[in-house]
Amino acid sequence: MSKKKIEECIRDSLEQYFRDLHGTEPHSVHDMIVHTVEKPLLEVVMKHADGNQSKAAEWLGINRNTLRRKLLEHKLIS
Repeated sequence: MSKKKIEECIRDSLEQYFRDLHGTEPHSVHDMIVHTVEKPLLEVVMKHADGNQSKAAEWLGINRNTLRRKLLEHKLIS
């Protein structure tokens, strides 16, 4: 899937989110989106990296300790 298609999916989802609010003020949209996207991102990358955190961290462009913290936050490891 191209970057443009991913952006379109996110844009469409956000537009639907705002429509569903029916004029109600949103709250913490950034945190909601980051948390919602981050967990499946980590799950898929870890799967394709065969559970190798060093490889996954490299692919994600983040420090391995940061990856480990995020995996713990999302309860993907214990």
